[in-house]
Amino acid sequence: MIEKINIEKLLQMLPDTPVIDVRSPAEFAHAKIPGAYSLPLFNDEERKIVGTAYKQESREKAIKIGVDFFGGKMRKMIEAVEVLLKNTATKNVIVHCWRGGMRSAGVAWLLDLYGFKVYTVIGGYKSFRKWALEQLTRDHNIRILGGYTGSGKTEVLKYLQKQGESIVDLEGFANHKGSAFGSLGLPPQPSQEMFENLVALELYNQGIKGGHVWLEDESQRIGLVNLPNQFWQLIRSKPVYFIDVPFENRLDYIVQHYGILNRGDLAAATLRIQKRLGGLETKTALSFLAENKIKECFRILLTYYDKQYAKALANRPESQQQVSVINCESPGSESTALQVLSLTKPTAHV
Repeated sequence: MIEKINIEKLLQMLPDTPVIDVRSPAEFAHAKIPGAYSLPLFNDEERKIVGTAYKQESREKAIKIGVDFFGGKMRKMIEAVEVLLKNTATKNVIVHCWRGGMRSAGVAWLLDLYGFKVYTVIGGYKSFRKWALEQLTRDHNIRILGGYTGSGKTEVLKYLQKQGESIVDLEGFANHKGSAFGSLGLPPQPSQEMFENLVALELYNQGIKGGHVWLEDESQRIGLVNLPNQFWQLIRSKPVYFIDVPFENRLDYIVQHYGILNRGDLAAATLRIQKRLGGLETKTALSFLAENKIKECFRILLTYYDKQYAKALANRPESQQQVSVINCESPGSESTALQVLSLTKPTAHV
């Protein structure tokens, strides 16, 4: 018997129960419920044909065309789900389409008939999307880890996680490190919608553990994706635990991590900030890069980013300028994470 579930029940069943998305490949590629598997009822062209028939002729005509497409795929769809569940102890699957309509109903009927225990999502992906956007308006008891470029904030977050703290790595979900150089060496960024889905689900998963959720201080824009305005304003309203690492130590850290990258890519990234960096500084930085004087090139760039970050901190409303400074020598180290915890949890490490 097919059972309909709401988003709350769906979340309780994740990640143990596979989620099967029967929307078209293009819909799935754009954004999905994180962790879902694609098992399209129609390919992109078939979906277009069925949709056109529905709009221009009738619902009945569209269903008949859809059945023609569906009939030849039934066995392969069953076998695909068998493969998916092969190494699991469950026969449970969750099936959804865009809004819990005929596509998910058809596939759910087939899988139920074969013997799987099938759940369908009330409202489909559309209801999950509404839930995700709501998560990005909630507080989640957030704490913000700040620091100039090269402070190793992402690595400190990971050490905090090892200490039992809850974290959400915004740059990790964005596949971008936040600067003009942030995409170098990383996979393509997700769509804006998918980025929001990933962050929303992780905020929820970390938040239900209780305690604080740590995020890195970010600009609203991370490469090609943006933090939704209400969520970004929430971040700006939180106290900042600022890792203050000496300039030269951060410079060495930046050279170590970025100096190995392709020189052409580094030059292109430098040119992207030419207007803000200034013509002379850009020319000098590119000249150092061409001469393989990587440290001197990044000295110019790091000075620029320090000014940008200091300006962003100063531009917070006065009520939001709550900054606790943590003096550290080494960027991205475990000892830095322990110093952060000693400030936020005075009795945690004695």
